This record gives sequence, C-alpha cells and structure tokens, in this order.
Amino acid sequence: MSLPPEKASELKQLIHQQLSKMDVHGRIREILAETIREELAPDQQQLSTEDLIKALRRRGIIDDVMKELNFVTDNVDQELSSPKQPVCFTDRQSTLLKKTNIDPTRRYLYLQVLGGKAFLEHLQEPEPLPGQICSTFTLCLHFRNQRFRSKPVPCACEPDFHDGFLLEVHRESLGDGTRMADSTTMLSISDPIHMVLIKTDIFGETTLVASYFLEWRSVLGSENGVTNLTVELMGVGTESKVSVGILNIKLEMYPPLNQTLSQEVVNTQLALERQKTAEKERLFLVYAKQWWREYLQIRPSHNSRLVKIFAQDENGINRPVCSFVKPLRAGRLLDTPRQAARFVNVLGYERAPVIGGGGKQEQWCTLLAFLCRNKGDCEDHANLLCSLLLGYGLEAFVCVGTKAKGVPHAWVMTCGTDGTITFWESLTGHRYIHKSVNPDEPPVAEQPKPLYPYRTIGCVFNHQMFLGNCQPSDSVEICVFDLNDESKWKPMSEEAIKSVCAPGATTSLPPFPPLCASTIDASVTSNEIEMQLRLLVSEHRKDLGLTTVWEDQLSYLLSPALASYEFERTTSISAGNEEFQDAIRRAVPDGHTFKGFPIHFVYRNARRAFATCLRSPFCEEIICCRGDQVRLAVRVRVFTYPESACAVWIMFACECAS
Repeated sequence: MSLPPEKASELKQLIHQQLSKMDVHGRIREILAETIREELAPDQQQLSTEDLIKALRRRGIIDDVMKELNFVTDNVDQELSSPKQPVCFTDRQSTLLKKTNIDPTRRYLYLQVLGGKAFLEHLQEPEPLPGQICSTFTLCLHFRNQRFRSKPVPCACEPDFHDGFLLEVHRESLGDGTRMADSTTMLSISDPIHMVLIKTDIFGETTLVASYFLEWRSVLGSENGVTNLTVELMGVGTESKVSVGILNIKLEMYPPLNQTLSQEVVNTQLALERQKTAEKERLFLVYAKQWWREYLQIRPSHNSRLVKIFAQDENGINRPVCSFVKPLRAGRLLDTPRQAARFVNVLGYERAPVIGGGGKQEQWCTLLAFLCRNKGDCEDHANLLCSLLLGYGLEAFVCVGTKAKGVPHAWVMTCGTDGTITFWESLTGHRYIHKSVNPDEPPVAEQPKPLYPYRTIGCVFNHQMFLGNCQPSDSVEICVFDLNDESKWKPMSEEAIKSVCAPGATTSLPPFPPLCASTIDASVTSNEIEMQLRLLVSEHRKDLGLTTVWEDQLSYLLSPALASYEFERTTSISAGNEEFQDAIRRAVPDGHTFKGFPIHFVYRNARRAFATCLRSPFCEEIICCRGDQVRLAVRVRVFTYPESACAVWIMFACECAS
C-alpha cells in the first residue's frame, strides 16, 4: 500500500515526535555504548545493523516502542486516501484520545468517566458472553449547548465506563467569545454539567435511571487544575432518595491553568450563588401563595380546578411550570411548526412509572432526560412542542386541564394575530380550531360542535406568562381565550416569573439542550425491517401450511403511498394518491383482486410490529391469504427525525385470482 508524499512526510513527523517523547534515541545510544563495551571483540572495529537490532530486541526496546505506538485502525482506507485527515496515534499512558480538533485559543474541561460501582440492582447480572445481546447503560451529557453520549456498556454492578468528553468553556457575551477563559471568568459560569444515565434493554426499550447536575468548578481550586470526584447517582421519581450507583469522575482543565483559585474562593462563590437562588425561590413561593389565595377568593370552586403552578421533575424537585418551557430553535433539523409537531408526536408516550396503585405518578422531565430516553408523558411532549412553536415565533402556551372521564392532560395552544385559537395535541400531531360556544344563546341556535377531546382547562402558561382560568365554568367549549381580559384569566406577575424562570436567573434552573440530528440511516433501516418482516410472514404462513411468493415490483409500487401518508401527517395535505391508484390498477392483472393494509409505528422492532399487525383482522386476512396465484408484497419506509426518533410506515398487500 503506497502513501502520497505529503502523507509519508506527515507520518514520519508523527513517528519522530512520538520517539522523541519516549526518549528512544537516548536509550538506543546507551544500549549502543553498552553493546560496544560488552560484546565487541578487541579486533572487531565495526558493529553491523543486525547486531544492533538484536541488542535492542533483547533488551525489549522495540517491543516497548510498538506498545506505545497504537495506530488508530478505524476507517484506515478513508484516512489514507484523504490528505486532510492526519494519521492518529493513541498514547496508552493517557486516556485522552488525540483525535479531536482542539482550538488552541479556547479553554476546555476534559471530563473522564473512569468506571462505576455499587449499581446493586445489577449485582446478580451474569457476565455477558461475547456477541450476546445484553442490557446496556449509556451516559448522556449536556454542557453549554454541547451534547455528548458515551459508548454503551453492559449493565453490571461495576459498569465498565471508560469515556472522555472534551467540553469547551467560554463566555458568549461581553466580548469575551474570542478570548481564552481564565479562572475568574470560569468561576462566574454557573451552568452545571447535566448527566443522564439511560438503560436500554435487549428489546431496545429505554429507561431513565438517573439525572444528575455536576458542579464542575471545584477543579478551578484544585492543584494543577486536576481533580477526582465520586458522584453518587440517585434514582428518579418515587426512587429519587435511593442511590442507584456511583461514578468515578476525573476533571482536568486544558490548557492547564496559569493560576488556580484558592478552594475557599470557589466555595464562597458557590455558597453565594446557592444563597441568592434560595432567596429568589423563597420570594417566588411567597408570591405564589398570595396569588393562589386571591384566586380562591374569586370563587371557592376554583380549588378543584387544575391550576398547576409547580411541578416535580425527575429528581423530585418542585419547579415553577414556566421553567419547563423556553423558546427552542431547531436549526436546520425541522423546517416548519407542523413538522415540529410531527417530531414531538413520534417521540414515544409513556406515563411515569408508579409502584402499586393510587393513580398517576407526577413527573415532568427536564428536556435532556426526555430527549435521551426518547419517550415521556403528555406534559413532556406539550412542554417540548410549546418550546419549539415559541422558537418559530408563534404565541404558544401549554394548557393544563382534563380529557374525557376527568383524566388530567396537557396540550398546546397558539393564539393567532387575528384571534384564532388553535389547539395542538402533542401526542398525535392533530390540530383543532377552537370555536367558542355561547351558553346564553337559545337552544334552537346552531352551535359549533367541538372535535377536540378536551373537557376542562385550569390554566395556561409559557416561559413568560402564567394565567389561571377564572371564568364561571372551566369547560373548554364555552371558554373565551381573551388572555388580556383579567376578569376571565388571572395573570401572575411577569416580573415574578422572570425572577426564577429567565435564563440564568437561578443556578438551579436546568439549561435547555440543543436538538441532535438523527444517527439512523433511513434506507438501511427500512431494508432491515422489510427483510425481517418477509421472514416472519413466510414462517407464519409455513406454520399454516401455506407457501409464500413475493412480488417485488408490487412491493416497490407501495412506496409512494407510504410517502404520501407521512406527508399528510406532517402537512395535513393529501397528495399523490391518484398516481398510486393508477399504478396499482396497471400492475394487477384482470380477474385479480388487490388488498392493502398500511400501519404506522414509532419504534423499529419488526417482531413487535408484526405481532401488532396480526391483531388486526384486515391485516391477518392479507398475510394469511389463500387462493389461486397468491402474490404477497410488503414495503417499509422509515422517516427519520431529530434525536433518532422515527416514523415507521409498513404496508402489507396481496393480489390473488378473484
């Protein structure tokens, strides 16, 4: 394998640097002198190259060099063919991978996770065999608009985490963006490192194990800018007071600090921040109690309305509901508000787990925990959708109320400049125009019939406003959404909300992470699921004593229909149906019957999807079709969204002689 000239010189330079670092030249000189002194006969004046290499090998120098030089072998062909990517080495003595583009003008915090211990729930977990699928832990991090994810490690009492994350630390304001942050500047950066631990089982189902906010600034007062921490992770929800395990973490500043702060200065700063945050939260609590008393004085029956001022997060901490919403821009990952609604809709729905009976367990997740788990409750979906709609410049609010049978629910509302009120159901992506019913009109007058599933509404809120419904009835259909009318909606002070919910107002406020692009290859995943489904259908029909003949052309013709269904879900516009029907009529011979069954999922488990399909009598009729000249077809189309969420459309079809 030949190297381009520039690659060869670059490779020589890297090898020379590594040899100089190990002082190989000095060691060779020592061995050369020793060999001449001990082994060279008096009459022999010359030492051959072979003699020298033998001496070096005998003393283990060559083995040491080869151990130290560990060539990165992934994507070797790509690296050698591209003159832009340098050949990389890994120094075994250090866990810092030298394959990162580092800006020498910026300050970095290098966070290493050096294993875990005391994950007692997995004490009896057997050691996984090579190649065996097992449950895994994944650690997700967020710090100042940067997100990271560890390699999955098998679940164990002492999980083998060995990952390093390079976090950039800089100020984005006050003209400091281009200057390297010094100790004093970094001490004023109060953003914590949010760490979320996710467990993924053998079926791909995710569980939130722990959510932890790491205070990293202790490293500023440590010697050499290096510190080791032992972090105890607590459970979530009802188990937020129970330890789930311990992580060993090492923090290191890069480049090293010229001047470290005293630990006393760091501790004083952190104590002042905590004190300031506690005082702001105390004052807001006093104000919220006063607001609630005034709200109850309007009408005693308000006590039974769903007016939600505080909510518990996954760690069991009470936070103002306005802090769960913030304008969120999706960059180039989502183009329209309706596409954003579709993205939120395809994130999985799961109620917060509760041990035993007793109704619904309340748990409003922080955004990072929701995104990393890829599923959450209706409040999580509504908070995310409201944040995205605010990012698109709409006047959006989260509504808290009930659905049929008094089930508590949260959805999103937008107010148009022309007064149009639109409800957005975050779990389905459906939109409903609200037209108020006038209860004072005579019974014979025709009233609009509501299509939405909502029954009552107690309050609406976003990142700046909180309004309690103080109309005589909290029924949604007769509710008037004139939010500026204080006789209908009692507002909270915007200044009071800003004091605890504005970005940077308190150090206890979890920062909002950016959305990440999907890592799923839609074409590859579609093919994989389709092949698995073909196998499952063939096996199922074989068990029934039926043969299976696949019609590839018919399968291909189903693609436009699946694309049309997803387009309709995203835009509410139906398109392309005429071409699909025309193609099917041409493909199916005279005297034959065509049957098709489309179905939609938000997960990629083919076996689970097939079991669900068989529960539909229409789909079972197609899969188990009997008759003359039976031809089967199946088409899978995966549509990817940010955070590796996806909509999976499947269509089963058959044609047979009538």
